Amino acid sequence: MKVAVVILNWNGEKMLDKYLPTLLQHLQESVEVFVADNASTDNSVALLKEKFPTVKCILLDKNWGFAEGYNQALRQINATYYILLNSDIEVSSGWLSPLITWMDAHPEAAACQPKLLSIRQRNYFEYAGACGGFIDKYGYPFCRGRVFDVVEKDEGQYDEVCPILWATGACLMIRATDYWKVGGLDGRFFAHNEEIDLCWRLRAMGREIYCVPESKVYHVGGGTLPKNNPMKTYLNFRNNLTMLYKNLEVDELQHVMRVRWWLDYVAAFKMLILDGHWGDFKAVFKARKAFRKWKKDFEGDRQYLQQHRSVSNHQLLSPYSVLWQYYGKGRHHFSELTK
Repeated sequence: MKVAVVILNWNGEKMLDKYLPTLLQHLQESVEVFVADNASTDNSVALLKEKFPTVKCILLDKNWGFAEGYNQALRQINATYYILLNSDIEVSSGWLSPLITWMDAHPEAAACQPKLLSIRQRNYFEYAGACGGFIDKYGYPFCRGRVFDVVEKDEGQYDEVCPILWATGACLMIRATDYWKVGGLDGRFFAHNEEIDLCWRLRAMGREIYCVPESKVYHVGGGTLPKNNPMKTYLNFRNNLTMLYKNLEVDELQHVMRVRWWLDYVAAFKMLILDGHWGDFKAVFKARKAFRKWKKDFEGDRQYLQQHRSVSNHQLLSPYSVLWQYYGKGRHHFSELTK
């Protein structure tokens, strides 16, 4: 088949029931829909069999998490393109054609994403990817349309197709050959930052990634873990540090890690003193400890990536500190960061 839309599900019965009908309504020929179930304990599988018999089910033997769950599922699917789609995505009419057309016409593109808008405020971008993602020189992700917690209104300001560093995992279209060439998502991450790590590896090896805003979808967001959840904080900090260790070049690594040591602990004390989030405060310390403990497990990945990369991070990462831009200069919109 040409395109496989793959939804990874874990106890997402309500989301599937709500958003699958719209997805099935706005498909086209040569596209099949799969739901890979991460050993759900709700009625997800029964719902699929009863209400959505055309959807193909892949039943996984346990909850593998987002990253390895997709790897386990995609190994069982033969397609030219995968579309990794969250269960809490509402697609729009005509959402798929611009993505397929762009990928068909641009063989240099490994992946692309649509414009990601909020279901709750439909004229605003959504946090998890907005109009395409970037990383600053200290490893902080941000987007066209979202810098830290400031999400912009969509007024057409980012409607041009744009090369990006990372595409949202909420709706990621990727060539199967590229996905497997770099080893897929890193299953050790479990969840959070795994799509950024995947895209960074692809870009470092000379492949391109784009946002195609002619396509738009709407995202609920926070469907796996709510904001200010200590587990989410733990995974974000641990995985972000691990991603940096894997992907930074030799001349960057020591400096960036020293700076992040300070910045991470500043962030932790802000969570405690200003926000009153004791659980998140502890999660940062736990994440840094976990990173130190398992860093050696990624030494082989790091060596392989540095030996095979063809594009320097100086060409990939934004040269400024988005923290300084945001807090020091009061620049809260993506367009302001580039001035």
